[in-house]
Parts: sequence; C-alpha cells; structure tokens
Amino acid sequence: MDKINQRIAMELGVGAGQVTAAVELLGEGATVPFIARYRKERTGGLDDTQLRRLEERLGYLRALEERRATVLKSIEEHGKLTAELARAINDADTKVVLEDLYAPYRPKRRTKAQIAREAGLEPLADALLADPALVPDAEAAAFVDGNKGVADAKAALEGARHILIERMAEEPKLVGELREWEWSDGVLASTVTKGKEGEGAKFSDYFDFGQRIKDMPSHRALAMLRGRNEGVLALGLDVPHAGDKLHPAEAKIRAAFNIADRGRPADAWLAETARLAWKSRMATSTSADLLARLKERADAEAISVFSRNLKDLLLAAPAGPRVTMGLDPGFRTGVKVAVVDATGKLVATDTTYPHEPKNDWNGALAALAALCMKHKVELVSVGNGTASRETDKLVAELISKLPSLKLTKVVVSEAGASVYSASELAAREFPDLDVSLRGAVSIARRLQDPLAELVKIEPKAIGVGQYQHDVDQTGLARSLDRVVEDCVNSVGVDVNTASVPLLTRVSGLNRTLAANIVAYRDENGAFNSRSTLKKVPRLGPKAYEQAAGFLRIMNGKNPLDASAVHPEAYPVVEKIAAATGRPIKAMIGDRTFLKALKPAAFADEIFGIPTITDIIAELEKPGRDPRPEFKTATFKEGVEKIGDLKPGIELEGVVTNVAAFGAFVDIGVHQDGLVHVSELADRFVKDPHQVVKAGDVVKVRVKEVDVARKRISLTMRSGAIDRSAPSPNGRPSAQASDTRGSVPPARGSAPTESAFAAALRRAQERR
Repeated sequence: MDKINQRIAMELGVGAGQVTAAVELLGEGATVPFIARYRKERTGGLDDTQLRRLEERLGYLRALEERRATVLKSIEEHGKLTAELARAINDADTKVVLEDLYAPYRPKRRTKAQIAREAGLEPLADALLADPALVPDAEAAAFVDGNKGVADAKAALEGARHILIERMAEEPKLVGELREWEWSDGVLASTVTKGKEGEGAKFSDYFDFGQRIKDMPSHRALAMLRGRNEGVLALGLDVPHAGDKLHPAEAKIRAAFNIADRGRPADAWLAETARLAWKSRMATSTSADLLARLKERADAEAISVFSRNLKDLLLAAPAGPRVTMGLDPGFRTGVKVAVVDATGKLVATDTTYPHEPKNDWNGALAALAALCMKHKVELVSVGNGTASRETDKLVAELISKLPSLKLTKVVVSEAGASVYSASELAAREFPDLDVSLRGAVSIARRLQDPLAELVKIEPKAIGVGQYQHDVDQTGLARSLDRVVEDCVNSVGVDVNTASVPLLTRVSGLNRTLAANIVAYRDENGAFNSRSTLKKVPRLGPKAYEQAAGFLRIMNGKNPLDASAVHPEAYPVVEKIAAATGRPIKAMIGDRTFLKALKPAAFADEIFGIPTITDIIAELEKPGRDPRPEFKTATFKEGVEKIGDLKPGIELEGVVTNVAAFGAFVDIGVHQDGLVHVSELADRFVKDPHQVVKAGDVVKVRVKEVDVARKRISLTMRSGAIDRSAPSPNGRPSAQASDTRGSVPPARGSAPTESAFAAALRRAQERR
C-alpha cells in the first residue's frame, strides 16, 4: 500500500500522507462527498475532484498488484522465474507492460511453435539465428525424423520458423517499441464496404478517410468504430511507407534479433521469418492493441463529456416551489397534461387534442385555461418532443388571451421522461395513473427541481452524451453514478420532502435506508431534528455520520439543522456563540459579524482552521443552493421545422449537449443545431465547456442548413450575437422570457374569442 499511495501522491501532486489518510477513510466506508467536506484536516484539504481521481487510481493500482502477484506465482510454478524477470515484472507500471512480460509464459493452447519444440526443432531455430553463415537446408537435414512428424528439411525449417515467429511476437521490449512507434506514426484509415454506401450514408464522412491514430478525437474514433461494427466501414492501421521498400516494422524486428542481409546462406531465410512475424502475427496483434487503446481513450473522453453534461443538467437552475403545469405534446395521442402544486404533488391531469387529426384547438385552450385558473398555475413546462412547437404556440395563445394568469412558459427537455413513466418507481408512485400522463408529471417536476426529478431516471437515459451506447457501459455507469452522488450532496436534501431515489444518493445512505427514512416520516410525521434520524430502523452511527451533514431539516428545533454544518461540529458554533455573546439564531446570516471572526481563535485539535472557515461561511448563508438563477429561452415564432431555417437568422436556444467538438443547441425545430468549437467565441476555444454548459440559454445565428442530412450549423461569434446580458457565470445567456402579451401568427383553425369564452365556461363547469 505504501508503494501505491506514493505513486498516487506523485500523480496527483500531493503529499503521501494526504493520500494515506484518504485511503484510510475510504477503507472505513467514508464517501468522497463526506471526506471532501468534513475531513479536510485529515486529508490536507483534498477536494472532490482529487478524491475521485485518487479513488479511481486506487482501484486500478490495486488490481494491477493483484494481477502482478498472479503472474509471478504462475511463472514460478512453471519453474521459469528468474531474478531478472521478477525485477522486470515488479517494475511494470501498467497492465499492458505486465501482460507483455507474461506473454511468453502464459499457458496457451498447443501452437505450431509448441509442436515444433516437441519435435526437437528449437536447436535448429537457435542455430540459424545465432549463425546465419549456416546453410539452412543442410542444417535442417539433421532434424528430419518421420517419427516426430518432420518429414523433410522443408518441414524442419518451417517448424523452426514457427518457433522464431512466436519468439519475436512475444519479445516484451520489441512488442512495446513497435506498439508505441505505430501509435505515434500510424494512420487509421477507413473505406466503405462495397454495397453499403446507401444504408451507411450517415458514415459518409468516413468512406475514404485517414488520420494519425494518436491525434484522432474521441467522437471520430467512436464513429469509425461504430461504422466498422455495423459492417459499413473497413478499418486499417499502418505506418505510411513506400510500398516497394522494406516495411519499417520489419526493419525494427530485424534489428532486435540481429538479422542483416549480408549475403550469408541463412540471411534471406531469417529476413523472410521477420517479414512473416510482422505480417502474420505482430501487425494484427499490434493493430488490435492500438484500436483497443484508441477505444479506451475515446471512451474515457466520451464518459468525461457525458459526466460534465450530466452535472450541468442536474445542477441546472430550479424554478422552485411554484405551481406548474406539465405538457407532454403529441399529435394523434393528444397533449397529456399534469398539474403539480408547489411541493410537486400531483393535483390534476387531462388529455387534450388541439392538433391533427382532431384539431380541437378551442377545447384544448379552454381546458388548459380552466386548470390554470383553478390551481393558480404559474409555470407551464412544455416537453420538447413531437408536436412541441405546436403545443408551445397553443400556450402562447393562452397567455395572450388570459394575461391575468401571469403565466410563464418554458420548453424543457423530455429526455428520459418515457423511461421514468414505465419504471417501477413511477408505478409505485402513481399506480392508478396512465403511463402517458406520468410523463407529463415528470416534465412539470423537472422544471421545479431538475435534480430531484432526474435522479429518478437512469443517468444513461437522460441523453446528454456522445456515442453513449458504444462506450464501456460499466465505466459509464460508475462515472455517472459518481456525478449524481456529487451533485445531490453539493446541493443537500430536504429530508422531509425528498423521495426515496433522491435520498438514496445521499452520502452514507442506500435504497433500504432511504426507504426506511420515508416510511418513518410517513408514520411519525416530519422530522424536527437531525438527531431524530437516529431512530430510523437500520440507520446506525456510521450511516448517520456520513449522511447527517447533507440532510436538511427546515424550520426545525435547531437552526443549524437547515445548514451544511455537521452535527459533530455544533459544539464549535456553540463555542463561537458563547465567546461572542451572540445567540446562534442571531449570528446566522449576519455577514458583517461573521466576516469579523478569526477562524484560528476557535480551532482545536479536532476542528482545524479549514473546518472553522467552512462553518463560518455556511453560517453566512445556511443551506445555500449552489445552482444558478432560473432563466428561460424563447423560441422564434414562425421557425418550427428545419425547413424554416435560413442562413443569417438569429435565434435563441438552449444548450442540450456539449461535446469536445462543440455544443448542440435546441432552437425549436426538432433537430438540434451544432455550434462548432471554432464558432463558440471570437477567441480560440480549446474546450467548449469554457464557454457553454448544458442548460445554458444562448443566442445563435444560422450558418448553414442541410435539410436532407438534418444538419444545422450555428455560430455564436460576434456580429451575430447580442452579449449585452451575460449570465452570472460569465456565459452568454438570455434574460428570462416573458411571453405575456405576445400573439402567435394567425392560424386558419384558431377559434374566435367568443368561441374560446364559451369553451372555457363549459370546461369550468365540468371541473
């Protein structure tokens, strides 16, 4: 463990003692959020990013050590472990290097080289390699033995060649050098499979393409690998060279085994052996290794992008506790309607049919108006799927006809809503509600609090990644779970309103404990103090220690229970209160008073200056929400489908996904547009996340439109964008949209005012 801890410390650029402390805490069952927030003294202030990296490397290096022990034991059992080999194995710092060293000794099926050794041909191979002056045929004649399956000199030489080819292909240093050389200089080329041009049109960019493999970005690598897996593309990896000359790899093999063309009798035979070693064995295995490396790197980048996008989405600004109507748009199946109160409780549902084929625009307007008036709806959340723009127009007309309702409409992503609707969780929550209406509930709630609602959905179903189904699914799930855990704990959870899925993500809790908390709450009423949590079945001291600081109790007996101050540190606050003569309630929120405090004056051997500093900062604004201010976007009227777009049109939209090559923006035409990384700003941008994040409201201009391929190119460069209203985080954003008084373009089927009024009366009477 000392060796592992020292290596991690070196990689992270921190002290070995810090790593040792963190590893001990993880071993004790502490979570990363808990360690990062409440154990800064022990770790020397390691933050959550460093701790996640530490946790990841710890797992890899422990697995490496386990594999190293297995390899050493296996080789030793076969009596082939030398001191030199043992040193090399113990010095191997990656799994790839370790497996290269193990390759010659790994138990394997009976190969042609093994058969040749059993026939006694290894001395022939050794002799020809050691002394190329020997005449191959003459030397091989001495090894002819029909009883051993060696019929003639030709067969003897063939067997000797198999032995040398295997030896070359398993020489660790040579294999490693060839791998790194081809990674550095090799070009991965793709061509279209004959006859697949039509069905593989989406891969047309790669029908005749090549790029140096080490420079290939994640999205391109994953696209080419997917094209190969779907049988559309053929991939080939090689280092550019003159085809009529000696392949550079063969030259490297010759040099490694001292093979030269000096006109000696065995030189040509040995040169051909080196050629076959590359062509029949090493080229294939090296290419497979490098494609695996490319895939691993591409996966890591794609998972990182997905994780960052998911974090941005989960930490998107909540609209807050406001009565909200959720609309799940549809044509034939109608627009599903759900109204939730300020706490997210479902209070009403309906289904209207404003669009074709029924075209009951009048009835739909009336039904929505009646619901809004009865339940005092403040926000209307419209899903961005099929019929979204048409439904958005319906709500705009409702707002224009009834400005007294003071409604604000917002188009939200409905990704994952259908997954939630059909889930076991949704069935338990709404056993008597139709599946289609459950989706409308989710659309409403995710506007109130994206984090609380989206944790109910499997992260992969939220759809903010690139090639998410192509990457390592175990690694993706692990990374996304960590993101959700970090987001939930950074915000904190109101224990008296949180759902089981939300509580499950709290540090120290699992699904069983979360369910027990909700059951206890349902049976005994709201928790009035954090200490009451100790009465929850199976919630022991360790779980309480890990979870308590992240669980909030609003308006409880102790005002600190609504803050991120951990119960174990309450004595510190009491100490401050006693020393200053200020009651705890009086000091909370008093910024001037708190700023004047000296953390060092209250530090002791248990709680150091970092923790005291955090406590004072928390008292300034207890339970503060790290999420940004709520803002909305307004889609341009008359631009509803991709065919409505023209170069030069300025639009407002919402960033739905950020990739390494740019950002995708929903501009209300059922097809996201792409702002390439080169179009995100006037300055050079290396990482799109430096400029935008998922959920940002941005202004863009259309550059190009390819209707046939459904590709929209957008720009955010100056001359197109009004940046007069920056968001709090410095990213370009729009002011909150206010559609009151706006009137949509005339519709041939829109009802008259009197018809609407009559329909509204009927709707109110029915309710």
